[in-house]
Amino acid sequence: MPATPAWPPKSAPRLFVADTLHPGAQVTIEGPQAHYLSRVMRVGAGDPVVLCDDATGEWAARVVEAGKRSVALEAVELLREREMVPDIWLCPALIKKDRFDLVLEKATELGVARIAPVVTRRCVADKLNPERARAIVTEASEQCARTALPELAEPVKLAALLADWPETRALYFADENGGMRLAEAIGSTPSACAGFLIGPEGGFDDQERAAIRALPQAVPVSLGPRILRAETAALAALAVWMALAGDWTDRDTHPDRGQ
Repeated sequence: MPATPAWPPKSAPRLFVADTLHPGAQVTIEGPQAHYLSRVMRVGAGDPVVLCDDATGEWAARVVEAGKRSVALEAVELLREREMVPDIWLCPALIKKDRFDLVLEKATELGVARIAPVVTRRCVADKLNPERARAIVTEASEQCARTALPELAEPVKLAALLADWPETRALYFADENGGMRLAEAIGSTPSACAGFLIGPEGGFDDQERAAIRALPQAVPVSLGPRILRAETAALAALAVWMALAGDWTDRDTHPDRGQ
């Protein structure tokens, strides 16, 4: 006897929505998401779609009606509750747009909880398009099967970031002048919550470096013997933290993820 096909299938489209979902909730998708469903995925009435609301979790839904400009769906059942995201922040200095787009996308995939862009003296950019940035982290979350979107903060100057830094949160500072090896720092200063501060192209200047080191929560760290690009440093640091202190250490992971 043939096995009953899984529902919804793994190939079902996956989208984040603004509505808080519950069984029977009616959701109308418009704009680019509607175009994606109707024109790219060519969904029709009765087809499955997976929805996430960044509040309750991941839901199986059915298409009620698919039009040219909008798609109506109905939430059917909860598949997964909203995940517990490791409390790790990334504070990257703003860099060139295409490279910062990469940081947003890959940091989301790595499981960061909050992205707080920083403006420093050597930054080549001082602004961030919030709509574009939010779209990038949302699409990355959909692709990697996150059920919780990372928080995306407005860019702030370095002095403001340091002044408001929480007393109980460690701040790992990637200092090109050297520091404790990152793996040793994470092991010797264990913390349930932490953040990474990554400089721009050209790094921090001497005054900025002194201000960071003066912060009691700051832990200067080395990311190895090679000079890393800003985007590489940010992602490498996150990967090491996830492996040593984050949810990569938890073997009870999502069943669809390769380990």
